[in-house]
Amino acid sequence: MTASSQLTYTGVLLAVFAQQICLPIPSVVFLITAGALSAKGGMQTGIVVSVAVLACLAADGLWFSFGRRWGSQVVRRLCRFSGDPRGCAENAHERFRHYGLPVLCVAKFVPGLDIVMPPLVGAQGASPVGFFAFDAVGGFLWSSFYVAVGYIFSNQIDVAIGWVKHLGTALGVAIAVPIGLYVGWRGLTLVRMIHRLRLRRISPAMLNRKLKSNKRVAVIDLLNFEGEADTDSLEAIPGAMRIEPSRLRNFPRISVPDDVDTILYSSSGEDIVSARAAMALNRIGVDKVWVLEGGLKTWREQGFPVSSSLEAPEIIAERLGVKLPKPPLARIGNKNELGNKNELGN
Repeated sequence: MTASSQLTYTGVLLAVFAQQICLPIPSVVFLITAGALSAKGGMQTGIVVSVAVLACLAADGLWFSFGRRWGSQVVRRLCRFSGDPRGCAENAHERFRHYGLPVLCVAKFVPGLDIVMPPLVGAQGASPVGFFAFDAVGGFLWSSFYVAVGYIFSNQIDVAIGWVKHLGTALGVAIAVPIGLYVGWRGLTLVRMIHRLRLRRISPAMLNRKLKSNKRVAVIDLLNFEGEADTDSLEAIPGAMRIEPSRLRNFPRISVPDDVDTILYSSSGEDIVSARAAMALNRIGVDKVWVLEGGLKTWREQGFPVSSSLEAPEIIAERLGVKLPKPPLARIGNKNELGNKNELGN
């Protein structure tokens, strides 16, 4: 096992810690390799598991402290990197409500939940003693499982390492280059959209005048793009509709009349939230997009009215002269499928 003989306990600790703080390090590979080395007498299984658990506690402890200090804002920011920010946050909250702290024992085996759960537990006010106790059990079960896999299949791993030595560089280039190009393109597109939207802003007073004058304006609430699963209030601007990001991807292109303006607003007014939504809308043919300055927060502060219900997309589309295909409309507008009766009208 010459290819893996240079692996050290420090290497295992750093790899696990890096993955637990969201760095793209495949720590599972390190644990499996360490298990295989243990079978050959190159490492001690108990020490490997111990350093892995220590790394988990250190990283998760940081997330836990962030959650206690900044609340669910940390969870929402982490979930924004997922394909469905609101679904990610709701799933984490539901798991914690149903199972409580014991969910930490298995969270590391569930992609996405492993990173979100520690700050969520901190935001929910759990005691540090309880958190670290259950997190230690979870870290032990998780690391022991992969170390055991490496230990049991040590001979097969020797063969795999041999193949990796011959094919690893070519395979890495074949995978990394397309991913790097895609991530770079997406990042550049997002930055360009943020810059564009900074030049296309509308004040709360102007939007209020447009709504009162019955001009053709589509107001879109971006709560679901922010992943605000724990919000205490579902207040929105009167006449607004809410869009589900996961449904929007499957929506076909539509034709929007030239005199229709689309106004986006988020709870926080953050540029990146509006930019992500604008990119998704651009893909389906909605390109005349403006952003409400300061979002819903500024709208409230300036004394403009809010509503506890939102209009259904088909009602707004009919008013604006936009024809929506029925299958996507059913996916976006059906309140039962979205799981929240207040999101698209009641």
